[in-house]
Amino acid sequence: MSERYDVVVIGAGPAGYIAAIRAAQLGFKVACVEKWRNPNGELALGGTCLNVGCIPSKALLASSEEFEKITHHAADHGIQVDGVRVDVARMIARKDAIVGKMTKGIEFLFRKNKITWLKGHGKLVGQNENEAMYAIEISGEGESQLAEARNVIIATGSKARHLPGIEVDNKTVLDNEGALALGEVPKRLGVIGAGVIGLELGSVWRRLGAKVTVLEALPSFLAAADDAVAKEAHKIFVKQGLDIQLGVKIAKVEVDKKKGVVVSYTDAQGAAQTLEVDKLIVSVGRVPNTDGLGLDAVGLTANDRGFIEVDDHCQTRLPGIFAIGDVVRGPMLAHKGEDEGVMVAETIAGQKPHIDYNTIPWVIYTSPEIAWVGQSEQQLKQAGRDYKAGQFPFAANGRALGMGLAEGFVKVLVDSRTDEILGVHIIAANASDLISEAAVAMEFKASAEDIGRICHPHPSMSEVVREAALASDKRALNM
Repeated sequence: MSERYDVVVIGAGPAGYIAAIRAAQLGFKVACVEKWRNPNGELALGGTCLNVGCIPSKALLASSEEFEKITHHAADHGIQVDGVRVDVARMIARKDAIVGKMTKGIEFLFRKNKITWLKGHGKLVGQNENEAMYAIEISGEGESQLAEARNVIIATGSKARHLPGIEVDNKTVLDNEGALALGEVPKRLGVIGAGVIGLELGSVWRRLGAKVTVLEALPSFLAAADDAVAKEAHKIFVKQGLDIQLGVKIAKVEVDKKKGVVVSYTDAQGAAQTLEVDKLIVSVGRVPNTDGLGLDAVGLTANDRGFIEVDDHCQTRLPGIFAIGDVVRGPMLAHKGEDEGVMVAETIAGQKPHIDYNTIPWVIYTSPEIAWVGQSEQQLKQAGRDYKAGQFPFAANGRALGMGLAEGFVKVLVDSRTDEILGVHIIAANASDLISEAAVAMEFKASAEDIGRICHPHPSMSEVVREAALASDKRALNM
C-alpha cells in the first residue's frame, strides 16, 4: 500500500525544503524525497547548496579572508603578527561542522512541521486520473516504496557541467565539490571559467597562497554584470594576484605524474599556450538535474537544455505538477528557488502569490563582493530606455575608510522621466547586505528621491547607497 499526501516534493535543496515547510505551514500533509549522502555516507538534507555549494564555500571564503586580513592588512591597523600559518585540515573541519549544523537544522524543521522525509531517489511512475493523484516511486534505500500525491513539486536542483574530454576525478581535476575539500593549498591552481563559482573558489585558494590562473572562454569579464562593475572587479582581482585570461579556447587537458595537470589552449590572439598546475578546477556552469525523474510516465518532457517548462507560477502543463529552482528557467540562485517554493505552496493553497524576477538580487561573494538588482546600464541602452546614472565611491565614506574597506562603489540607474529606480549595482565588502535596500526599494517602485530622503545612519557604508541615489540628480552631498 502506498502512503497518500497532499504534496510530495522531490528534492530537499533550498527550493525543495522551503516549499515543503511552507506547504506544511498551510496545513497540507507533506513528504519530501531526498537521496543526498554526505562524505561520511550519511543521508543529508539541504541539497547542493548546503552540502557542497553556497554554505561551505562561504565558510571557506570567510576563513581565507581572515588569513588575508592577518597577513596583509593587520599592519595597517598597527597590529604586528608573526609566524602565521594555515591549518587547512582544521579549516575544512570548521566548514564541515557548519554544514552539519545547517543540515541537522533542516531535519529539525521537518520534524517540527510534521514533514515526512522519504529517503531515496524519487521517480514519477504514473497517474490515477480518476482520483487526480500522481504515483512516485522512492528507491535506493532498501525496498522501494510508493507514495501518492495530489500535488508534486519537482525541486531536484542542478549539477556541475563538465567539459567533454576532461575527466573530473575530484582529486586532481576538480568541480565545486572537490575544490571545497582540498587537503592542502596547491602551489599552482588553474580555474577554467571566470563565473561565480570559479571566482569564489579561485579567491579562496589565492588568499591562502596558491598562484591562481583563471581561463575564461568569453572575451569579456563578468558579462552578466554592469560594465562599470565588471571593469572595476577585473582591475581589483588582477591587483590581488589572480591571473585572468579572457577569450581562450581549451584544446586539451592531461594529467602528468611529473608536471601535474597540463592545460593546452589558445589565447585571445590565437597563439598556442600551455598551463601547468597542481590542481585544476573546472567551473563552466551547471545543468539541471532532470534525468531519471520519470517525466515521460506522466506525459512530461524536459527541453533540449534539460529544463522543465513552466508558467509564471511554476506549474507545468499538467495540473498538480510544479517545478522550481534550478530545473526551471531563470537564474540558478538559491534564494530564487526558495521564493518559487513559497509561491508554489501558496498557489496550491488557492492564494495569489507572485514573483517579480527583475527584483531578485544577484551576488558574487568575492572580496570585494559584487551584487546587483534590476537592469544594467548596457541593458537599458539596448532597450532604448531614457535613464540617468548616479555613482558614489566607498573611498569617500568614513566608515569604509575606518574599516580598511574603501574599494568599490554603488551605482544607481533611474528613469529620466519618473525617477523610478531601474537598477542598483554594488562592488563593496558587504554588497550582499547593502543590495537588500535596493531590492526593497524596487519592489515598492521607489524613486531615487525616496532613497535620498531616507535618513541613513552615520557613519555607515549604507550611506553610499543614499549618496549614489542623490548623485543620479547631481545632488551628492559628500563628493
